[in-house]
Amino acid sequence: MRRSGSTRRVGRTFRTVAAAVACGAALAALAAVPAQAREPGRHAPHWELKDGGTPEVRFRGLSAVSRNTAWVAGTAGTVLRTTDGGASWRNVSPPGAAELQFRDIEAFDARRAVVLAIGEGEASRVYRTEDGGATWTESFRNTDPRAFYDCLTFFDRRHGLAMSDPVDGRFRILSTGDGGRTWKVLPGDGMPAAQEGEAGFAASGQCLVASGPTDVWLATGGAARARVLHSADRGLTWTAADTPIPAGDPARGVFGLAFRDRTHGLAVGGDYRPDQTSPQAAARTGDGGGTWRSAATPVPAYRSGVAWLPHSRTAALAVGPTGTDLTTDGGRTWRTVDSGSYDTVDCTPDLGCWAAGEKGRIARLES
Repeated sequence: MRRSGSTRRVGRTFRTVAAAVACGAALAALAAVPAQAREPGRHAPHWELKDGGTPEVRFRGLSAVSRNTAWVAGTAGTVLRTTDGGASWRNVSPPGAAELQFRDIEAFDARRAVVLAIGEGEASRVYRTEDGGATWTESFRNTDPRAFYDCLTFFDRRHGLAMSDPVDGRFRILSTGDGGRTWKVLPGDGMPAAQEGEAGFAASGQCLVASGPTDVWLATGGAARARVLHSADRGLTWTAADTPIPAGDPARGVFGLAFRDRTHGLAVGGDYRPDQTSPQAAARTGDGGGTWRSAATPVPAYRSGVAWLPHSRTAALAVGPTGTDLTTDGGRTWRTVDSGSYDTVDCTPDLGCWAAGEKGRIARLES
């Protein structure tokens, strides 16, 4: 890493991340300590690439179980798993899935995981494994040509949801109560009408996220307004709220959500086209998604993934093709801390943060 004024600022910012990982709730105070006052010779935290041996794959699905165990899912029907902190990866892709595009994966531990393939009609499928990917069972295949599933999430090891772009003018919700073994479409009468052109973005596995036993949020874009929909009853009824993240184009909207509890959440997005700017591409809520406020200093470009740092009430990371950004004040302001390309990010209670993206990139935050 080059030593310049900007690099020293990046190093100082990454030391702030280290404080979050090491000390959690004390991060805000440590962020104010000058870099020179910290321990001499300490390595700046950074994304350390973990070679999965699949440079041709783009990983938009990521489920971090712990600092040692993580699953990634991506193009060409690829699923990888590590249980040694990324030192080695096992290709556990479902057989016969090479034509599928996996965009979301939810893992419960090193053996049990559920993965979602996206696409129109029968391309949208759900697979489940109970033996670390040695065998897979296809537990859902979409037979409605109008449906296109984007994301899935779980409240606990049994109860989960998946969401499809609107069918008959409303987002469609799929539900499981047995850990993904079986699925059913929920009634749509509790779902608000979709805007013209409104859809979800299958960019990071974070267009549908849950927090706690019953609360779930759905991110949208592509229409006149970028919205976040909230359900407090596991997807039976929903309310919609506008966000300040720009929309008005099929390429713009909210791409990723993260909630650290049922009230405090972050939203990131923008315009995914590399030749387009993404102003006001980050927002925050303190009332469970009822209202959203723009970041005073937003992320500088399109971001598709976001995650709260473990044991912190104010720190989070956002990632996208042009870099990683850090907030230490609950999403009010963001600073770029890395320029590497990542599509999704996830952190674990045992102080592990992982990221994944294009060209087979998988990384863990190291100090």
